[in-house]
Amino acid sequence: MNSNWINKFRYASPATFYPLAGRMLPWFALLAVLFAAAGLWVGLFVAPTDAQQGEGYRIIFVHVPASWMSMFIYCVMAFWAGFGLAFNIRLSAMMASALAPTGAMFAFLSLLTGALWGKPMWGAWWVWDARLTSELILFFLYLGFMALQAAIDDPRRADKAGAVLALVGVVNVPIIYFSVRWWNTLHQGASISMTKAPTMAQTMLWGMLLMALAFWMYSIAVALMRVRSIILERERHTEWVQHAVA
Repeated sequence: MNSNWINKFRYASPATFYPLAGRMLPWFALLAVLFAAAGLWVGLFVAPTDAQQGEGYRIIFVHVPASWMSMFIYCVMAFWAGFGLAFNIRLSAMMASALAPTGAMFAFLSLLTGALWGKPMWGAWWVWDARLTSELILFFLYLGFMALQAAIDDPRRADKAGAVLALVGVVNVPIIYFSVRWWNTLHQGASISMTKAPTMAQTMLWGMLLMALAFWMYSIAVALMRVRSIILERERHTEWVQHAVA
């Protein structure tokens, strides 16, 4: 496809995006800290004790936002990877590579906190529940994406191979989300829905939303930091990088 119209955008070039990312990074990092502090305060000290699960339910203020972010980041990663594949935009592929480790971290955090929550609720650390299994597959997709890119020496070929895997793996995201509706699972249904009123106290909802915003800001900050490193590595032979690191 002709990508000339895309290249007209000033920040489509790694050379112009690099300093922009550096300016944005501290702001998103600061927002991540502020939202996390507010979210943890509401979740741990303001939200009421759950009538059925007691104090142990408070792990949802990490588990649920981490699960949301693991799916959201994968979709964003696949978008950037597919965009780079379709229009041959180097920066898009770099953004996909920068997002993958953070997405994998949130997928792992979702599985870990889910196990810690599941033990007292279900009596087992792990069950082959539809949602848990599909989330585990998502974690492996992240690992596969990173491993595939690392196994190919040529960055352009690595980007293309990773993009294909990322786009194929997108089908797993709606499976995770709708698994509690499509199958009879142990995992509880969604407490927040676009079509129904929340089934939890307002303070609980605010705690989760604040933590989700904190994770979102953190993801952007870390992705910006990582993409700057990727840009320097891939563009190290260019004149502007040699001036930037001089």
